[in-house]
Amino acid sequence: MLSRVAENIYWLARYIERAEDTARLLSVNSNLMLDLPRTTQLGWAEIIAITGHGELFDELYASRDEASVLSFICSDRRYSGSIISSLSAARENLRTTRDVIPREIWEEINQLYLGVREMVDSGVTPRKRDAFLRRVIRSCQTVNGLIEGSLSYTQVRTFLMLGRQLERADMTTRIIDVRSANLLPRSPGELTPFENLQWMSVLKSLTGYQMYRQHVRLRIRGPDVLSFLLQNRNFPRSVACSLERLANALMTLPRNETALNEVETCRTHLAEAEISVLAAVPDRLHAFVDEIQIDFTDLHEAIRKTYFDGPTELTQQQSQ
Repeated sequence: MLSRVAENIYWLARYIERAEDTARLLSVNSNLMLDLPRTTQLGWAEIIAITGHGELFDELYASRDEASVLSFICSDRRYSGSIISSLSAARENLRTTRDVIPREIWEEINQLYLGVREMVDSGVTPRKRDAFLRRVIRSCQTVNGLIEGSLSYTQVRTFLMLGRQLERADMTTRIIDVRSANLLPRSPGELTPFENLQWMSVLKSLTGYQMYRQHVRLRIRGPDVLSFLLQNRNFPRSVACSLERLANALMTLPRNETALNEVETCRTHLAEAEISVLAAVPDRLHAFVDEIQIDFTDLHEAIRKTYFDGPTELTQQQSQ
């Protein structure tokens, strides 16, 4: 496969997954606001911090209130990680590679983008928030279902899998990071009564609540939830499962040694994590997430340099 086509396919998958998981990220806070007493003060400012684009937000908006955060993350095209920007980029990457993807997938992604654009144009207000997020999540799941059911097991599918699994692992850690980002007061007396609700909302945002109860068979506890989402190899949205699927995809490609080494580094860090400490100390959890995301960046760079920016002879070998 030509490196240009491979890169477009890889980023198509990343952008679709990013749009879905960004919607899930917002759902964490939304679910908490519904579950917790009204006297508990929740904010939206830390959602911006988790994106890593606080400076851009502050340039564009006067305050980090709910309406501004929703506008920035859902509908602001000036932010490349917004839901509308991600879907637009996914559509453009697919438009230039339509000859290697079934037509049904193109039609679904095009309809998804046009439908979400219409909702964005009418305004994503707090009142319309939940309907908008449900639409994005459900439509992205439909796209992934079409990919699973209609795309042959070729290198096109392999690069789709690389992009999807790396983005999913990264975004799952970001959603976990909501737990450590001051969404609740730091005072133990205020936090303890609602801690289980907080972890439950994280599970629900990843559609993992029922699977957690089946696999773990224990009440909701921070260490158990964290272990499930980071280390469980059977739950599709866990970090460990995503990395295992990514490694399996890499093994079908040539010259995969560097990228596989980076995957192994990530998996080692996950296996060595002190889950009980991370669950009890928000600052430690936040620092751990930062370290894992650096691992993901290194893994992306290994994939990019090997398959997208590699030497001419590698590109020719892949296209044969």
